[in-house]
Amino acid sequence: MKNDDTARMPYQLPFPTDAQEEIVIPNAVSEDERLWVPQAENVWFRPLCLNRSQGYWMNLLKVRKAGVLSRHRHPQPVHGFVLKGRWHYLEHDWVAEEGGYVYEPPGETHTLVVPDDVEEMITYFQVNGVMCYVDPWGKVQGYEDVFTKIDLCRKHFAEVGLGENYVEQFIR
Repeated sequence: MKNDDTARMPYQLPFPTDAQEEIVIPNAVSEDERLWVPQAENVWFRPLCLNRSQGYWMNLLKVRKAGVLSRHRHPQPVHGFVLKGRWHYLEHDWVAEEGGYVYEPPGETHTLVVPDDVEEMITYFQVNGVMCYVDPWGKVQGYEDVFTKIDLCRKHFAEVGLGENYVEQFIR
């Protein structure tokens, strides 16, 4: 650790001209329901970063229902960190619990289940690429990508009075 006069001096050179601005969200797990975008009945997401140039998104997923949430396939990796509650995949014998981290490798297909005794689950996810929703035999039923997430945010934020441009702060 440096103890000279420059140790607490901020970086003195200009940032790159074309560098994007950082995103800082002081209260990511907000109690303001307007900030949570409905995804399905009793399922919402809170956008944190919607990176259209690299095709990934980072969000909080909040679920207030027990049962099967979705069956989906990822062609790219997904990272998750459980903030509240717990969940598991039908295809695995582990349970993602509060404080736990999950890495989902590319090519994985799984069925997300929230147990009956969980009133609320909140997990931070970084999803790269696309999520393909599939039936038990792999037939595609729908998909999500960063652009469908942006569209959902625009529509929701306009409906709750924040304005469709509210989503711009999360887009990079």
